[in-house]
Amino acid sequence: MLDAARRSACPSEGGGRPVFLYAAPARGPKHRERHVAPSGSTTGATTIASGGGLTDRYAAALYAHADEQHALDAVVAEMEALGQLIDTSADFRRLLESPLIDVNLATRAATAVLEQQGFGKPVRDFVGVITANRRLRALRDIVRAFAALVAERRGIITAHVASAHPLNDVQRQQLRARLIEAGYGNVNILEAVEPDLLGGLVVRIGARLYDTSLKARLQRLQYAMKGAA
Repeated sequence: MLDAARRSACPSEGGGRPVFLYAAPARGPKHRERHVAPSGSTTGATTIASGGGLTDRYAAALYAHADEQHALDAVVAEMEALGQLIDTSADFRRLLESPLIDVNLATRAATAVLEQQGFGKPVRDFVGVITANRRLRALRDIVRAFAALVAERRGIITAHVASAHPLNDVQRQQLRARLIEAGYGNVNILEAVEPDLLGGLVVRIGARLYDTSLKARLQRLQYAMKGAA
């Protein structure tokens, strides 16, 4: 597991505002850091260390920065809301997934959406760094990695839930009630939308998998029909 990322400051090239560095610790002699100054950013360049998985590095950097700024609870809540925004907004997903959009345009568009939705500056700046690094396509996975890191640090069990369509509030409450009945009281639900499931849910908690998807039911029916032939 990555140690807590560190945040340091050094003078900017123009002698202006400080350059804030987000960095995870080195993992070996091949460790490198990459400096990126997001377009339109007032905080200067941001560095994400190259050791470890990409999503884990970004998640660890954001966690450390939010913790040091005493804004962890607010950032955790906003990152959860960001995941829900990605899952429910087709327009926002198209922005994230477009391979042709200009970086500056993508930064402005993403910032405008987040400002309109009421996201705070730490999360807006973080998404700006991801955009400048051309990692928008990985944003949903980074959000999941951040949630998993928060759950691990807080001793919370994580339930990975995949559904064909975004869950509504009633469905979330019903799912949480079922998980509590199954003995998972302190549980964090990480949602993902997988249209190929057709319907139902796939719930993974650690090594346990509960598959009630329509896709799985059709596959079981198909196997049963082959066996009867």
